[in-house]
Amino acid sequence: MTERFVYGARHEDAMVNFGEVLGRACAGRGILFLHGDLGMGKTTLCRGILRAYGHHGSVKSPTYTLVEPYDLGGRRLYHFDLYRLADPEELEYLGIRDYFEDDDLCLIEWPQRGAGWLPRPDLEVTISVEGQGRSIECHAQTARGQQILASLLADNDRIAKQG
Repeated sequence: MTERFVYGARHEDAMVNFGEVLGRACAGRGILFLHGDLGMGKTTLCRGILRAYGHHGSVKSPTYTLVEPYDLGGRRLYHFDLYRLADPEELEYLGIRDYFEDDDLCLIEWPQRGAGWLPRPDLEVTISVEGQGRSIECHAQTARGQQILASLLADNDRIAKQG
């Protein structure tokens, strides 16, 4: 089984489109850690993932609220942004454990700020600069993560046309 998938997004629309494909590959379940410097497009990728479940409104990074819940198509999705987290222990006061049900999809920006309090991710997604665009590298950390990557590989030809 493949444990890694890399995609090159040449523009913002390609990032959103890839997010939508990634969202479908998750089948509404899983924990995704989103890594990347400020401005890399983590929230843009989240917009695409949410679009896969029918959300077409704006998606703002929940920097001050730490989490934004979405109930879409009978699925619960949570978008976390831990950038402003002063201490990982704050997650306990937020009731962080209640968000990680088996049938939910959790998208976590800046997961390193919650180290020790977050569960193991199914997929780690790292976004970095690549020329004028972005490189999106996905690494499976669990069997569910490997299923997500297998789905991405099955869609690889269609994904490549979007880049």
